[in-house]
Amino acid sequence: MTDATQFPMPAPTPENPAPQPAKPVRIFLVVVDDSPELKVALRYACLRARKSGGKVALLAVLEKGEMQHWLAVENLIREEQRAEAEQKLQKLAREVNQLTGTLPALYVREGNRTEEVLALIGEEPSISILVLAAGTDPEGPGPLISYYTGRGLGRLHIPLTIVPGGLSNEALDAIT
Repeated sequence: MTDATQFPMPAPTPENPAPQPAKPVRIFLVVVDDSPELKVALRYACLRARKSGGKVALLAVLEKGEMQHWLAVENLIREEQRAEAEQKLQKLAREVNQLTGTLPALYVREGNRTEEVLALIGEEPSISILVLAAGTDPEGPGPLISYYTGRGLGRLHIPLTIVPGGLSNEALDAIT
């Protein structure tokens, strides 16, 4: 058996450069909900992922019900919500594939939306950017943005990109 030290690697030359370590893939996380701003956040994340060689991840969070005394009914509702979330994720995955040429990572979780976003980010170190679109209502930017730019900011350990929710596709194309 030969020892690797007997055959040292040749010094890099312009014709034969040293191998570069693999660049980590940037994953843009988009939280899926029923807001009209979802499309803006999704398109922005897709365009940024395509231009940077990254990928998109989609997270749907099912809020827990409060019908503990009707457990059978709650289980049925939960199953229906999961099926709807999975259908929505599949539809959005096709859009991501069309815009990026890659399939997104899909996640369905149950619980408090802000907590589940943080939990997923903590469990998946490849997620590197959270993309949210701000609501255009006078009521404010939305609960996730309000949380992550307020008291939840210290708990978020990746960059947060907030996209104005009223941007057109043309405007998104121009800025990405």
